[in-house]
Amino acid sequence: MTQVTEHGGGVWSIRVPIPDNPLGHTLVHLLDTDRGPVLIDTGWDDPASWTELADGLAALGTSVQDVHGVVITHHHPDHHGLSGQVREASGAWIAMHAADTAVVRRTRESEPGTWLDYLARKLAAVGAPEEHTAPLRAARTSGRASTLPGLRSALPDREIVPGELLDLAGRRLRAVWTPGHTPGHVCLHLEEEHPARLPGHGRLFSGDHLLPGISPHIGLYEDPDDATATDPLGDYLDSLERIGRLGVAEVLPAHQYAFTDAAGRVRALLDHHEERLTGLLAILANPLTPWQLAERMEWNRPWEQIPYGSRTIAVSEAEAHLRRLVKLGRAEAVAGSDPVTYVAV
Repeated sequence: MTQVTEHGGGVWSIRVPIPDNPLGHTLVHLLDTDRGPVLIDTGWDDPASWTELADGLAALGTSVQDVHGVVITHHHPDHHGLSGQVREASGAWIAMHAADTAVVRRTRESEPGTWLDYLARKLAAVGAPEEHTAPLRAARTSGRASTLPGLRSALPDREIVPGELLDLAGRRLRAVWTPGHTPGHVCLHLEEEHPARLPGHGRLFSGDHLLPGISPHIGLYEDPDDATATDPLGDYLDSLERIGRLGVAEVLPAHQYAFTDAAGRVRALLDHHEERLTGLLAILANPLTPWQLAERMEWNRPWEQIPYGSRTIAVSEAEAHLRRLVKLGRAEAVAGSDPVTYVAV
């Protein structure tokens, strides 16, 4: 049965499945406007996901062909994947922050094996064992790189400018730049009275930035052509504080479920990351590579049970935490180490 939820005030959500993913689904939100329905995110590019999206829209008395516009919180395939099909069917515009549009453009223009080459080099540099990098090289040789998700994601038509109201007739939806999960992640503040008159200032479409029961993945911003030492975790923590100050009545995230007390959730996440950073300093009493640090970090299951692809994601998260500790002056790279190791100071 199609999973559609009414949130009041011309806002609904549709559960669009993510194939073979523990998150289960993306909550695609529909915002009614005077020019027609606007979608916030679209879901994964998969036939079953497309069917669920279309069925959900039909249950709301509309269709894909009626969609006026698509606002993307960030470029990940479970959010942006179906945007191109929606635009092809409806003529809708697609809007995204410039930093994530740059990721989409770079991915589209790169030779498919470039990403696998970059990832294999990067993982070797942070201490990944041979058995982890070998499948990447094998995929490169076999041509399987062309099957990676997101290689042909749709290029947006419009830029989401932080702080500005989006051009949505009859609605007040303001973009809030919240980098961290991706460099161009945005939350969208619906600056209208809550339909149930809950205390607070409007509602927030939070994408993956603020979720009720889990902390989003914060890894490095991956760019094969840019050696800038970015600080995604620092960006995320700063963005959390900015969202906490909005004082919204309700949060409508892209996963799990809608919730209130955004400020409380922000405080819990800030505390979680501070505790995690402090705990990592104890682990870094002796020099470790980022891979060795990831092996020792606490995850939702023992390291031995973490699937291959998830280990790559975990190592990126370990690197992001190391970047933050180095920037804070609480850890440093050991001079001359190869692969590079880090130690608490």
